[in-house]
Amino acid sequence: MRLTVLGGGGAYPTPERPCSGYLIEHDGFRLLVDPGHGTMSRLVEHVAPEDVDAALVTHGHADHCADLNPLLRARHLADDPPAALPIHAPSGALGPLLGLDGPMLVDDWTLTDLSPGQEAVISPFTVAPVELPHFVPNLAIRLGVGGRLLAYTGDAGASPQAVDLARGADVLLAEASFVDEVPEESASGLSSARDRGAVAAEAGVGRLVLCHVWPGTRLDRLEHAARREFSGEIAVATPGLTIDI
Repeated sequence: MRLTVLGGGGAYPTPERPCSGYLIEHDGFRLLVDPGHGTMSRLVEHVAPEDVDAALVTHGHADHCADLNPLLRARHLADDPPAALPIHAPSGALGPLLGLDGPMLVDDWTLTDLSPGQEAVISPFTVAPVELPHFVPNLAIRLGVGGRLLAYTGDAGASPQAVDLARGADVLLAEASFVDEVPEESASGLSSARDRGAVAAEAGVGRLVLCHVWPGTRLDRLEHAARREFSGEIAVATPGLTIDI
């Protein structure tokens, strides 16, 4: 299983960092996870839009799903349009986005609801969705194939369920919008690098990758905060980062 970071930023894209977006590949299958603002331009550096096999979205905020629209447009306008794109997301999360172009793209995708505690198969991956707290319904995922496991939080406030999500994962891809302290008004839906380091240590993960980096945040501060809790390998999700799991 190979993870390629397309973005890794939070809130809105910057010249250095598009929003959330991750390409996960195994045995020729390409799964696009959380294609947020700005990630389409990075995706096409790695794969043609018509060669994406499926997409998965953890929640309906635009910084995690907005670039589904240009992806579907590119597939629709290809010289040889591919089959409808299978999209997996929490129920109701993508209605406004998928309706942007009206009937033009209506036959270009199929939508399958993800539900917490209900395992799904997105060939060749098994996906176990775990509900974690955010400002809208958010389904974190445990993504497994070939005995390897990637855990991804989506966006989420601090929660004991985060340890269950991450337990035994080879890689934990974890939202860390803040460095040490989370402002009170954000605590119910976002977390910090230090908290994610503590989760990684308790869950025994192999590697921690911090993502959803807030614009203007110094990456070394994120790493330093996580290192106070976790002694394993730590990276920040920057465009082009590739990890073979």
